[in-house]
Amino acid sequence: MADLEMPARTHGAGVFIELRKRLQSGLLIVGKDVAKSPADVVVTGGDSSLQVRTPRGELSITLPEGVTFEQGSCIPTPAGESCGEELHFRLRINVTRSTNEEASDRVMETLRAKETYCFYCQGCMTRLLEDRVFKRVLPLPNGNWNTIVDDWCCHPDPFAKKLLPRAEDCLLGDTFLLLPRDGSCEQTLTDEVSPVGSEDSQDPKKTCRRLALISCKSCSLVLGEAVTPETLKLYITQVVVEPAVGDRKPEASLNRSVFLERVIAARLLELSNSLSSFHFSVQTPDGKAFLLLWLLNSDSITASVPEMCVGGERSIGSPALHSPSPRAARALKLLYTACFHEGTQQRDIVTSWEVNAIGHPVVLPLKVCEELLQVIDDSNSTLPVSMRRMRSYEVAYLRL
Repeated sequence: MADLEMPARTHGAGVFIELRKRLQSGLLIVGKDVAKSPADVVVTGGDSSLQVRTPRGELSITLPEGVTFEQGSCIPTPAGESCGEELHFRLRINVTRSTNEEASDRVMETLRAKETYCFYCQGCMTRLLEDRVFKRVLPLPNGNWNTIVDDWCCHPDPFAKKLLPRAEDCLLGDTFLLLPRDGSCEQTLTDEVSPVGSEDSQDPKKTCRRLALISCKSCSLVLGEAVTPETLKLYITQVVVEPAVGDRKPEASLNRSVFLERVIAARLLELSNSLSSFHFSVQTPDGKAFLLLWLLNSDSITASVPEMCVGGERSIGSPALHSPSPRAARALKLLYTACFHEGTQQRDIVTSWEVNAIGHPVVLPLKVCEELLQVIDDSNSTLPVSMRRMRSYEVAYLRL
């Protein structure tokens, strides 16, 4: 992993806001390049919006449905070690329950038995499989069930046989779907055998396992694996699943990083709720930990506006005059560390997680692990300096 490029750090946000729905409070951070003192900042509430007035101009941040600012509640608060660079304010919000507030787990929440679905490549939106109607949509055991089977049984593993779907089944793993192949696969998918694991491993008994990777024939995006010649394993980060409705064509694919961020955020939230687990180990298919995630809270609403986008001269006809207001959105707040970092503190964290078996496994292809780390690092780089680290971890937000 030593050659993996890390993203360049930016100067963070000119204005950053984090609202907590459960606490009905929030933190506003304004960079001193935008305002020199607390007296330069005036915060008011509008119709589903928050107005922040500074010497640079007025910034309007759109709030989610059901969230409003409590007028007159914004007060300065100490900025600690960052007092030379940032102004901090505490504020109160009022929250009413919204019918649209629950995040969809997308693929996992979409699939139902006895309904018809289309499967598309996320990269190019090519239809991958014939329309499917599943008689059964069943969850697989949790991702770490193999590692604890010894605690259940006093004789050889009775579950050693792979769990595979029948002809009209769809089996749901934590991050993937198991499906039977169909006749269209020859035209839309390509197979390639790839080694998984290190051939120069220190363990001489550990052989280099091989995977039969499945890719989109149109754009070459790796979609998953061929578990057997008749069974596909498709990762939820690589495919778009939609109900088949008449002749409706699929919508254009989301930006890759936005799609990945939303899918992973929704999946982490669902796993956390169902397993009461807040620690996740993002792993490659060979079981090697790549990234450690610690979910701090799931009720955050955040917005981050770069310093260069706060105020400034706007002439009539300027595109900026017609640009949409920044929008605050629900997000997961995470602590994270990459497992290949060489720092002593990071290595101690990784060792502690391994020794204490902390972290529910979240298995993704290596390329997707690298993409996810890039998304998380990009989030970290947009935060105010005072928000980027906590203890020995880095901080990031994944939007839902």
